[in-house]
Amino acid sequence: MAFLHFLSRRAYMDRLKNNMTIFTPEDFHDEEELIAKTAELFIKQDVSPNISSIEQQQYEITRQLFQKAGDLGLLAIEIPEAYGGLELNKKISGLVAEKMGFGGSFSVSYNIHAGVGTLPYIYFGNEEQKLKYLPKLASGEWIGAYALTESEVGSDALRPKTNARLTEDGKAWLVNGEKQWITNAQLADVFVVFAQTNRGMTALIVERSIKGVSVGQEEEKMGIKGSSTATLILEDVIVPINCVLGEVGKGHIVAMNILNMARLKLAFSNIGTAKQAFQIAVNYGKGRKQFERPIVDFTLIQEKLADMAVLIYGAESGAYRTAGKVDEAIASASNETIVQKISEFALECALHKVHCSEALGRIADEAVQIHGGYGYMQDYEVERLYRDARINRIFEGTNEINRLTMAKMLWKKYVQTTAIEGDFIHAQPLEKNHHYILLSKHLMQLAIHVIANAQIQLEQEQEFMRLLADMAMETYVMESAWLRSKKTAHVQTKQLMTDILCQEGYRKIEESAIIIITAAESNEQKRVSLLNNIRQLNIPLQQNLFMKKRALARTFIDNPKMIS
Repeated sequence: MAFLHFLSRRAYMDRLKNNMTIFTPEDFHDEEELIAKTAELFIKQDVSPNISSIEQQQYEITRQLFQKAGDLGLLAIEIPEAYGGLELNKKISGLVAEKMGFGGSFSVSYNIHAGVGTLPYIYFGNEEQKLKYLPKLASGEWIGAYALTESEVGSDALRPKTNARLTEDGKAWLVNGEKQWITNAQLADVFVVFAQTNRGMTALIVERSIKGVSVGQEEEKMGIKGSSTATLILEDVIVPINCVLGEVGKGHIVAMNILNMARLKLAFSNIGTAKQAFQIAVNYGKGRKQFERPIVDFTLIQEKLADMAVLIYGAESGAYRTAGKVDEAIASASNETIVQKISEFALECALHKVHCSEALGRIADEAVQIHGGYGYMQDYEVERLYRDARINRIFEGTNEINRLTMAKMLWKKYVQTTAIEGDFIHAQPLEKNHHYILLSKHLMQLAIHVIANAQIQLEQEQEFMRLLADMAMETYVMESAWLRSKKTAHVQTKQLMTDILCQEGYRKIEESAIIIITAAESNEQKRVSLLNNIRQLNIPLQQNLFMKKRALARTFIDNPKMIS
């Protein structure tokens, strides 16, 4: 979480040199691009022609697609070679998830299987469990699911009503309860189920074939209609004691660490769907004429397209940067410390889940708007994309919960730092975007300082936590895009997107800081002084973003595949 550290200028510059080695999408090699191409062709040739059947819940087709994905190795990306996998990293896993994001409802089924349906066995399974389940999950012979949510337990997921107690002979768990909204419920052969025991919440492996396991009716959803969503019903289910994942009473460790990685995978899928919506919007706008001109010739449409491209650029810059850091952490970890290493990225995973899902939501909305009335019709693909996009701000932890997670972790960092560093602001930075980033970090630290001095109880006044999370999110995305642009110098399109992102991002952060100070500082004289200090900050000369966005839009109008 380098972007959260409040350092002296010298320490910051040292860290900056190290950050210049961040991973970016341009760093993928030919072999890795070939894997991405495999996923892309799978979606184009196998999934897309069957979208209508998938949406009609013809699950035999979905199962066939899983088997084909298994044959291609797309289900085995993160599974160790010893268990039939490819043993590749988070960056490649993210790249594949991005390409699969073009697959509509199937991408949801895929992400659940390859993410929360498989990762628990990789990180928490014992040797026997790995040998039994991972080869089947890698091949697509079996489909996995993850059962955490309950009807009375939504965001407060760590206190399930589903219970498990040892049988009299001590050889098995007797499990009873219901798990709600389980993705892949009708398809899954094996579930990771979280149940309350006398020693705390515990993760259990529950096979569908066990007596007492059943699945309720398919839910009727707004979107992602082709992914199975139903209630998992457990009635006196006898689960052998060797089917505990991790340790008894420590299911929360399994749940939270797996969700962290699932949030990052979901972010990549959202990036892929956002690119799909963008390409559809550009192509439609080029063909649609009004007033005897293609609508992409109008500057309001160009502004929309530029904003969409900038959102995508920032999202992928941040997500791949984090994936690279996670891979570095895993590479340096032992088998005993790998879970601890992963847990250290909880903030970043929450950050990307929020940012990418909201970026997708805005992009899908604008894609519909560019289509006008046609975008509201089911004959056009953007109508489905719009409905499908909405769920991403809800599952894998609502964006509200993820913002609270971000703010809590940010606050813990502040406990160690009470002084505000000012030398960032007065020293001459390298260039304007770097300056915006330093100013943004300064304002974030100032906001935390004001909240702390006001002794605000954040748990009771969550609006402050929302704003702090948004400031951290904007800062991370700005810095990621800037570091990426420094690695790909002289690429005009990337520089344009970075310029727009940093200038607009700083404005958002400045506004959040002003709102926090206005709400937190009750002393009017101090409040005036703090606000005046913000107004007097030496910000870079702001540029004409109208012209930059027009130039950027024209680049993508001429070549929509530049974002792919």
